[in-house]
Amino acid sequence: MIKFKKIPHTFAIVFFIILFSAILTWIIPPGKYTAGKQVINGKEQTIMVFRYDHSLPEEDRSTLGSGGEKQTWQVFAALFKGFVKQSNIIIFIIMIGGAFWIMNQSRAIDVGILAFLQFTRRLERFSLIKKIGINNIVMVLIMLMFSLFGAIFGMSEETIAFVIILVPLAIRMGYDSIIGVCLVYVAAHIGFAGAVLNPFTIGIAQGLAEIPLFSGIEYRVFCWVVINIVGFAFILHYARKVKKNPELSPVFTEDAYWREKGESDIEHIEYYTPKAAWFVFVAIQLVLTIFAFIYPVSTLNIGNSSVTFSIIPITAVLFAVGGVITLRRSVHFFILHILAFTILYLIVGVMGYGWYVMEIATLFMAMGIASGLAMSHSADRIARLFLEGAKDILGAAVIVGLAGGIIVIFDDGGVIDTILYKLSRSMSDFGEIASIGIMYLIQTVINIVIPSGSAKAAITMPIMTPFSDLIGISRQATVMAFQFGDGFTNMITPTSGVLIGVLGVARVPYEKWVKWVLPMLLTLIVLGFLLLIPTVTMKLNGF
Repeated sequence: MIKFKKIPHTFAIVFFIILFSAILTWIIPPGKYTAGKQVINGKEQTIMVFRYDHSLPEEDRSTLGSGGEKQTWQVFAALFKGFVKQSNIIIFIIMIGGAFWIMNQSRAIDVGILAFLQFTRRLERFSLIKKIGINNIVMVLIMLMFSLFGAIFGMSEETIAFVIILVPLAIRMGYDSIIGVCLVYVAAHIGFAGAVLNPFTIGIAQGLAEIPLFSGIEYRVFCWVVINIVGFAFILHYARKVKKNPELSPVFTEDAYWREKGESDIEHIEYYTPKAAWFVFVAIQLVLTIFAFIYPVSTLNIGNSSVTFSIIPITAVLFAVGGVITLRRSVHFFILHILAFTILYLIVGVMGYGWYVMEIATLFMAMGIASGLAMSHSADRIARLFLEGAKDILGAAVIVGLAGGIIVIFDDGGVIDTILYKLSRSMSDFGEIASIGIMYLIQTVINIVIPSGSAKAAITMPIMTPFSDLIGISRQATVMAFQFGDGFTNMITPTSGVLIGVLGVARVPYEKWVKWVLPMLLTLIVLGFLLLIPTVTMKLNGF
């Protein structure tokens, strides 16, 4: 029997999972779902028909990756293909890491954290706030904001950029990097699981189920509130324990990196404003003014609703006013001002113009360069700082590529549809509660292999929807089972490039994260099942 003296490195763990996935391709026969037509209640609807590889036409068989091959030497090719598959997130992480390294060298984020903590301490003179705990209020407000982002527009990849800010904040508040990850990543995915208006999951799933978009919103809002209460309570309980005794943190050793970065002469930073910062301000203001004329009005999409107003001209004016005020204080506050508007434009870009990782990475790259120029750094120094940041975060980028190899093995082995087919057949001859529970279990298990909510909706909903009609479960309940199954396991699946990227940036080992998050994850999964029961036992609006 092989005994490990210590837990294997995260890279090794991911490679072992790739090997296990390859073994499954020798055990599970390849198959594929193909679209078909069937008349249900007098209406022709699209259904998905499963056939094993040997019974598929040649043209369909070729779409099974490498023809549904059993994976052997392809394990090593999967490592290469994984990097290609996850290249957008890998590049995103490197660009974000380099940009923030440039900003970090200005000490602006340190100054911002110090100012924020000083402000919160002043609030403690109010008895009610002191009794509740200012840190608890701050953490809840931050988590609530990211939960809303997850519930409304499906924030996921964007959380990587915010982790770089919130992990140091959590450390300075007396917590650990796990709390920093919870403030943004876990909060966003709690919101993602309790999605209210997320067009990438709820929108697609309801469209495929052929029910009105964002119908049943009343019960989903209730579920979102309940899930948030339970999730936040778990996080706050852990935060209080770590605050009392930091050595109880499973990442106490790893957090030495963040503590050393925080234990600097921040109290003695020289506040000044070089002339270069004023030139940067003028240049940025000129660009924003031009964009204000190009985009005088913008339409921000919130679920199935939208609001149109002059957001870009308004932000251009606000940047001008705030820029002058912050520059009169110091260049550090001006750089924080740039950061704040970078985040604001990120939200506008995602909700109004369909931005994804390329546009967001470009935005943060511009922020990093502007920060370096405002500090009067030369082009050579900015380039060196960027490379230092890219080197510092390279481990996170590499692990994302390795994790992508898991999905490649399953795709090339052609076993994902077979797994789904076997699981769906298990729902026969069960009652409504058991059936909705099995649907939920199937979606939860499949999410470990297919972390993309949109892709999973496209594969599973055409299968689950007709089946729900046959057993008398509403299509809305089937969408809810997909929604919960798609959300919670994002916090643990090794195939999620976002999770692996977040943990890499925060320097939290995957194995320690799994051990920590598992109790909360199991609690939320059970809670999800309990929230599904009313969808088949009660008359709810939209169900």
